Amino acid sequence: QSRAQSAMELLQELNNDVSGNFVEESPEKLLDNNPSFFNRFNLVIATQLPESTLLRLAELLWNSNIPLLVCRTYGLVGYMRVIIKEHTVVESHPDNTLEDLRLDKPFPELTEHIQSYDLDHMDRKDHSHTPWVVIVAQYLTKWFNEKSEQLPKSYKEKEAFRQLIRQGILKNENGTPEDEENFEEAIKNVNTALNTTEVPRGIQELFNDDCCVKLTEQSPSFWILVRALKEFVASEGQGTLPVRGTIPDMIADSSKFIKLQNVYREKAKKDMAAVGAHAAKLLQSLGKAPESISERELKLLCDNAAFLRVVRCRSLAEEYSLNTFNKDEIISHMDNPDSEIVLYLMLRTVNRFYKQHGRYPGM
Repeated sequence: QSRAQSAMELLQELNNDVSGNFVEESPEKLLDNNPSFFNRFNLVIATQLPESTLLRLAELLWNSNIPLLVCRTYGLVGYMRVIIKEHTVVESHPDNTLEDLRLDKPFPELTEHIQSYDLDHMDRKDHSHTPWVVIVAQYLTKWFNEKSEQLPKSYKEKEAFRQLIRQGILKNENGTPEDEENFEEAIKNVNTALNTTEVPRGIQELFNDDCCVKLTEQSPSFWILVRALKEFVASEGQGTLPVRGTIPDMIADSSKFIKLQNVYREKAKKDMAAVGAHAAKLLQSLGKAPESISERELKLLCDNAAFLRVVRCRSLAEEYSLNTFNKDEIISHMDNPDSEIVLYLMLRTVNRFYKQHGRYPGM
């Protein structure tokens, strides 16, 4: 049987829930006789194609905005190259993200909730089960009143702030500090809790991108939502992104934790509704149906507003053309024998050799 059929059958063995199909036709003939064949796919993977065929296929898919994954192996080396005009990422899952607690810029509902705690007149049980976020927020107010109007930033200032919190730990009749884990948790989290609330530079760049500034009827929902996000920041957000609405686990009794959690959740819902209102107006101005952006899309973008990314690739034609390839960057790596660019150039050379001689080197 044909290689196409064998490949299809073997691939299906990897997942019984997937159905496949095969076409016994070379890519060259399909490009000659039925180029629209490739437009039916969400992704095309090209393996071991000759350079001339690959360039034709890449141009067709580039113009149709269909991602192309180029795979090339020769012996024990190979490479993969993703080619797409633009890939938008909502859930980028960055490492080491900070919690969105807004302690430097508390929203009214959070301020009201924090002020409802009276740490100086609590019994020991309530005192030792107060969420550390509330503790840090209350001592931050004391810091502003007694020390400085600025957040503790330097190591010395943060140590002084930790000491201020430490002084709030209850003492027994012998004057020995009680074992209050929530206060220790507050002291431990000073560094991350006092991060400045601001719009990340990468998100500012998206706000200034032409795709955000100049929306059209063809604009995808991602860019419409980014524009709505930008308008929210300029109005209701007062320079900040929507509240994320999540808080970390912490030592506290269930009632206090849930109340604090709900404060953040409700604010996140309120902010999401405001972003949604901006999106609805934009959709109307573009002649698009309100339901063209789902509530799920809206929530997902608001939850990840600080982590949005856009990846843009160069076309294969730009990479291969003598006038547009990154000459200086490639040359800068040539003196390093361990650089992967050397292997890349060797693979390109093998492709060019095959194009000129109809065979691979040494065969």
